[in-house]
Amino acid sequence: MNNRNLLALLASIVIGAGAHADSLYKPGSFHALTSDVRIRHIGDLITVMVYENSSASSSANTTAARNASVGLGVNAQRHSYAGSITTANQTDGGGRTAREGQVLAQLTVGVREIMPNGDLVIVGEQMVDINNERQRITVEGRVRPQDISETNVVMSTRIADARISYAGQGDMADRQRPAWWQRFLSLFGV
Repeated sequence: MNNRNLLALLASIVIGAGAHADSLYKPGSFHALTSDVRIRHIGDLITVMVYENSSASSSANTTAARNASVGLGVNAQRHSYAGSITTANQTDGGGRTAREGQVLAQLTVGVREIMPNGDLVIVGEQMVDINNERQRITVEGRVRPQDISETNVVMSTRIADARISYAGQGDMADRQRPAWWQRFLSLFGV
């Protein structure tokens, strides 16, 4: 093939074919090869490590005392009168309240909303059935993207406006709940 034929062939390919090229870059689905696997869209999943340890206590002591006394005495030569009134009040009271709780769990939740500042609103629940006992853990809250680790995990202590619920249903939960008549009597302080 001579140079003329080669040039003619190249010219016909370029002019006749109407060369067209598309970009491989798609802005909506692009992830850089060097980026980590963090949440970016509604519906994406994130793993929450629930580690909540709380304790609270309060105590109160009250002491009050009051003494009052009134006396009257009349001494006449022949007649003697005497009178006395005495009162005393004393109150002493005290109380103490203590409560502790601990929840350890790991569950995967979904992104419900991405806020204008970039925070992620997450929500999810996990249910586990063991020996006729159903344990349900629910997690809701707001997470900053920078608090999510490279392995797509966030600690529950890093969730803002966190609502973490741990509840059980079944034989053990029923045994721990007071009977209906005990709950009724407790309404009257009995």
